Amino acid sequence: MVVAVGAKTDVGVKRPHNEDNLCVDAEHGLYVVCDGMGGSNAGEVASQLAVDTIQKHFCDAQHNANLSMNGTYDPQFSATTNRLASAIRLANQAIHTGAKTDTEKAGMGTTVVAVALNGTVLSVAHVGDSRIYLARGETIKQLTADHSLVAEQVRRGMITEEEAERSPQKNIITRALGVDETVEVDLDEIPLMRGDGVLLCSDGLTRGVTPSEIFDVIRREKDPQTGSERLVELANAAGGLDNTTVVLVMVQDTAGLSLWQRAWKWFWQ
Repeated sequence: MVVAVGAKTDVGVKRPHNEDNLCVDAEHGLYVVCDGMGGSNAGEVASQLAVDTIQKHFCDAQHNANLSMNGTYDPQFSATTNRLASAIRLANQAIHTGAKTDTEKAGMGTTVVAVALNGTVLSVAHVGDSRIYLARGETIKQLTADHSLVAEQVRRGMITEEEAERSPQKNIITRALGVDETVEVDLDEIPLMRGDGVLLCSDGLTRGVTPSEIFDVIRREKDPQTGSERLVELANAAGGLDNTTVVLVMVQDTAGLSLWQRAWKWFWQ
């Protein structure tokens, strides 16, 4: 499979420093976005530690098939997806330990969205309210469910999506790396097709830019780097209240569609 990738991170208009971090590892097919939280620059430390830990564990496993797995192996997912989950669990442990041993870093944490390419299958993993979108054909679909208070209220029918957008509690997340000794990682696998666009982003983008606006950029800009930069520009034009980080992966060619992929194509029509 042939892909092209663009990435951009920006401090925004209001924040004094950038607590987001990202990983673009085309050699190993790994892409990660983390949005840190915590005082005294601890958010930046947490997100960088997460990115570094995830990348090292995932890449080490590609060179050592016998590398031990952190956490329970889920048989409904591939080895690649399970390895991605293992890497995120290790990152959680590293951040949690760092927060306990350094009082200045107490309470630090980070969200994470990560994808890994394995042939024409996309492994998806996330914790927190950063997001992954899939643009296919004339449709954009959010592949992750926000781990946030208002998102949970929407899922339970307590408030509407419009009320969630106006809620003063919209920035309260219910799950993040580093908060507890263990963390639940949400996983999924998606068959990819030629022309697909996969976007990983921190909430600095989605606070002010709608999915339809995101889709317009992905479809209009043929170069993913130009598209990434344009998305950040839109976030800053909408107020730039937070750091914004995006990684855009465009599928340019695949070796052909499997039966599973053809079935998925019908799901999207």
